[in-house]
Amino acid sequence: MSASSAQKSLTPVLLPIAVLLIAMLSLQGGASLAKTLFPSVGATGITALRLGFGTLILCLIFKPWRLRFSREQRMPLLMYGLALGAMNFMFYLAIRTVPLGVAVALEFTGPLALALFGSRRLLDFVWVLLAVVGLGFLLPFGAGMASIDPLGAALAVGAGACWAIYILAGQRAGAEHGPATVAIGSLIASIIFVPLGLTFAESGIWHWSVLPVALLVALLSSAIPYSLEMIALTRLPARIFGTLMSLEPAMAAFSGMLFLGETLTPLQCLALLAIITASAGSTLTMKPKKSQLSEVEINSSGTK
Repeated sequence: MSASSAQKSLTPVLLPIAVLLIAMLSLQGGASLAKTLFPSVGATGITALRLGFGTLILCLIFKPWRLRFSREQRMPLLMYGLALGAMNFMFYLAIRTVPLGVAVALEFTGPLALALFGSRRLLDFVWVLLAVVGLGFLLPFGAGMASIDPLGAALAVGAGACWAIYILAGQRAGAEHGPATVAIGSLIASIIFVPLGLTFAESGIWHWSVLPVALLVALLSSAIPYSLEMIALTRLPARIFGTLMSLEPAMAAFSGMLFLGETLTPLQCLALLAIITASAGSTLTMKPKKSQLSEVEINSSGTK
C-alpha cells in the first residue's frame, strides 16, 4: 500500500478522533468557566444560561424546524432531550461542592456501567472490580467521609445515569440527522430545565455583565462539544470512542487545576487512574456479538 493510500485510509478515523478530543477540551474548559459564575448566578442559574443560550445557537446553526423524524425516532428523541437536560442540571449541582475531576469520574460510571452491562467474561469482571476500587476511594465512605460531599457525589453519579440514557437514546435519535439532532434535544431540555434553573437561580443572573461569560459557556459547554460528539458518535468504532472518552476525567482534573486551583490528593489521583484504566480496558477488550460486528464497525457507537 502506498503512503498516499495509507493516509486516505486513516483519514476517516483520525478526523473524528481529533473532533472528539477538541469536544472534550471544549467541554471541560466550559465547565471550569461556568464554575466561576456560581457565586453570582448559582449552579441552577448557570444550567439555565448554558442550556438556553446553547439551544439558541444550535437552532440558528441547524434550523431544526426543517427536520423530520419518524414515529420510531420520536420517543428516543424525547428521552435524549430529557437525559441531556437532567445530566446538565445534576452535574452543575454536583460541582458546587465536588472537584471537577472527581465529579466527572463519578459521572463517568454511567457510560462505564453501560459498557460492562451484560459482561460474562472473567476479564470484564476485572474491569468492574477496578472501577469499584476507584469509586471506593472517591466516594465518601469510611474515614474519608469529610473529603467529598456525599450529596455532590450522589448528584454526579445521578448525572452518570442520565449520561447512559443520553448515549442509548442519542444513537437512535441521531442516526439519520447527525449533529442537527442535538438542536432538537437541547430544545426539549430547555423547555423543562431553563424555567427550573431560573426559578432557583441567584439574583446576579439578571445582571448584564453575566451575559458575555454565559454566551461563552454555552459555546464551549454545549454548542461546540455536543455537535462535535454527535459527529464522532456516528463515525468511530465503539472501542476507539470509549477509549478516548476514558480520558475525560483526567482532562477535567487538569482543567480544574489549571483554571480553578483545585487539587486532588494522591489517593484521589490513583482512584481517577483506576476508573480511566477500567473504562479504557473495557472498551479495548470489548467483544461485540458476531451479528453486530459489521454494524458496530461501520456505524459505530460509544459514550456520551
